[in-house]
Amino acid sequence: MKRPQGFDRQEAPAAASAAPRGNAEERGGRDRDEAVPRTVGTVTEPIPVVKPEQRDPVRSPLPAPAPGTESSPYSRLPTNREIATALRAARRERKRVERGEVRRFTKRSRRRRLAWLAAAGVVAALVLAVAIIAYSPLLALKHIQVTGTSRLDATAIEKKLSDQRGTPLPLLNQAGISSDLAAFPLIRSYTVESHPPDSIVVRVVERQPVGVIQQGGAYTLVDAAKVPIASSEKRPDGFPLIAASGGAADVDADSGFAAAASVLSALPPGVLAQVDTIAAKTKDDVSFTLRSSHATVVWGSAEDSSLKAADLAALLKSAAGASRYDVSSPHSVTTG
Repeated sequence: MKRPQGFDRQEAPAAASAAPRGNAEERGGRDRDEAVPRTVGTVTEPIPVVKPEQRDPVRSPLPAPAPGTESSPYSRLPTNREIATALRAARRERKRVERGEVRRFTKRSRRRRLAWLAAAGVVAALVLAVAIIAYSPLLALKHIQVTGTSRLDATAIEKKLSDQRGTPLPLLNQAGISSDLAAFPLIRSYTVESHPPDSIVVRVVERQPVGVIQQGGAYTLVDAAKVPIASSEKRPDGFPLIAASGGAADVDADSGFAAAASVLSALPPGVLAQVDTIAAKTKDDVSFTLRSSHATVVWGSAEDSSLKAADLAALLKSAAGASRYDVSSPHSVTTG
């Protein structure tokens, strides 16, 4: 194809053409470097998005409350009555919470108190039951038994106590029983034992005679307290005659009866059976005579009577033919 005139390319010299290319490449490189932005260790901030401005819708005014109706609670203050009601409710709630806390912290003590109350209730119930049974007619006295009598008549004592029959055992009149038994001088002591449901046992300890005292023409058997036990015109056998103040003892007044009775109570039965008469001029001068040998025993006072009794028993064996035994000093006895 034939090119138009003037469009023929004209080639430049090689040297001239090479230089401009290099310059062009260098300019092209600088241009590219200037056109492309370089990021050297920086972070770009986000670009804020601008939103279109929004306007609040126009609110229409609230309608006025109708006449005779209450206004909104947000448009008025609470009344005094409402405040008082709220305060009362708050106090009630506070008290309820406090009661719950008290119950929680006193749980152990309440359990312990309940245990004590339960135990006390059981004891009270038992006492009440015992009281009801004790004072009921089921425990009324019906049978009386008397033991320990030898000279006394047990039947007579039972009849004397018959006025106690029909009385519940816990309500027996102890003073009345004592008054009834005082009618029997031979009773030294007694005990009353209750045997439910309807019986009692009266255990009597009788007075034991220690000797005989002479009053006028009669002989009276007495115990160590000089209480008369029996009286007769004839001297009872087996009991020594007690003489005080150098003569016959008097029932109402004597000077050496207590010392003589103490000596007789200390003598062993084998020696006591040999005593015929015991005399006590004073409480420190007691002596007695033996029934079989008519020997005299100088006793002295009532002190150390147990030692003197042992010495006398030994002397009666070792010096049976002696007419006088002196044991007033236990550590130096003599015979004659």
